[in-house]
Amino acid sequence: MGWTEERVEILKKLWQDGLSASQIAKQLGGVTRNAVIGKVHRLGLSGRAAPSKPARPAFKAPRPAPRAAAPAAPRRIAQPLAIARPAPEPVRYVDEAPGTATVLTLGAHMCKWPIGDPASEEFTFCGRRASDSPYCMEHQRVAYQPSQTGKKKATAAELARSLRRYL
Repeated sequence: MGWTEERVEILKKLWQDGLSASQIAKQLGGVTRNAVIGKVHRLGLSGRAAPSKPARPAFKAPRPAPRAAAPAAPRRIAQPLAIARPAPEPVRYVDEAPGTATVLTLGAHMCKWPIGDPASEEFTFCGRRASDSPYCMEHQRVAYQPSQTGKKKATAAELARSLRRYL
C-alpha cells in the first residue's frame, strides 16, 4: 500500500499527537513501523508533542518510612567452629617396581609415565616417586631430551637423500 495524500495527512496528525511509530503503523494498516519512521524523516517531521504515556500506570512499591537509629549493640565476632575432618590417607608410593599404579591409586608426587596400551585392562602408570616433574628420574630423562645445539645443519643434498625414501 502506498503513501497517498490522505494517509500522509493522517501520519502527520498522529505524529504531532505523540503516537509512536508502531501505534501509527497499526492505525494506518498496511505499513510497518520502519516505513512510518522513514516517511517521518523524509517529510522532515521533528517537532512533536510529548511521547505517549502507557495506558496503565507503572506500579511503584511504597518506600518504607525511615527508622530512627537505634543504639547499636557491640558486635561479637563469631569464633570459627572446629570441623572434624578425617585425616588424609598418606600417599603410598609404589615400590621400585614400575607399572603398578592405576588411575585410581596415582598420587600427586608419583610418576605418571604410562605403561602399556590405554585400551587394555593391563594399562598402568609407573608410580615411582617423582619430585618436581610428573615423571621419575628414569622417565624424566626419556621425556625431556636436551637440545642438540652442537649438531651441524644438514645440507641440501643430505635432505634430498633422506626424502627419497618417502617418494
